[in-house]
Amino acid sequence: MRFKQYEDADRFAQVAEPILEQGEDVNSLFYGVLQAIRAGKYADPFMGIVEEEGELLGLFQMTPPHALNIIVAAEDRIEEIFQEAIRYILEHSIPVQSIISQKPWAERFSAEWEKQTGQTSVVLMDQGLYRLDVTDESLVHSPGNWRKAIEGDSSLIEEWYNAFESDTHLPVTDLNVVKEKVSKFIEDGEVFVWEHDGEVVSMMKKSRPTKNSITVSLVFTPSDQRRKGYARSLVAHVSKELLQEYAFCVLYTDMLNPTSNKIYKEIGYQHIADSVHIGFM
Repeated sequence: MRFKQYEDADRFAQVAEPILEQGEDVNSLFYGVLQAIRAGKYADPFMGIVEEEGELLGLFQMTPPHALNIIVAAEDRIEEIFQEAIRYILEHSIPVQSIISQKPWAERFSAEWEKQTGQTSVVLMDQGLYRLDVTDESLVHSPGNWRKAIEGDSSLIEEWYNAFESDTHLPVTDLNVVKEKVSKFIEDGEVFVWEHDGEVVSMMKKSRPTKNSITVSLVFTPSDQRRKGYARSLVAHVSKELLQEYAFCVLYTDMLNPTSNKIYKEIGYQHIADSVHIGFM
């Protein structure tokens, strides 16, 4: 058994995609980020596999400073896979601050990480992964309409981007970086807003397309506009639009936020897996 690191994203994709496509919905985060790496959207990605005699046992991917993403292809050998991966990571001084994976895998990896490093793990977010194949047409929508964000929305979306990070307990990104990100998002037609009486009251983003899916993310409504159904209406309308191009949509939710989990289920999203983001200190 050995860990093999890849520098070339296309070569890594040739090895990884057959596994990713077997569970394209539950592997959507890993798969979508891999496509972004191939498109040159991330600098210095870490990509690797654990293999034995040509058999792929585990996949590992990280775009610093984001979490190390882990997929296990051989459940019966999970302990050996993680021991070999952590040995390689430590031997090569790969900086891992956190991991994200399906909950059972993440918990097993963090236990082995603690054993080998002496560090302590902490759960940063318990997440639910949801999939949508068809929207519920009986849903009653809030007043207003959805549209793609335009340049004139930039300053508001920049403010909400940081507010979203604060609400979800993520590190708050420097405003200059946020400005660059939002400008690119709008240029690429990735951000959508709900507008009521001429006022933008909610936003969402599409991201990480894979062969058959697209991810819904960055869903945010400011506190003074919540409990009016704007986010639910926006996500429902845009998800229906996205399903004209993709076979299904996926999204992650904070399992400690019963409101968001409820509204996505009302739209038609189905809970398919539990994921967890774990940090090390």
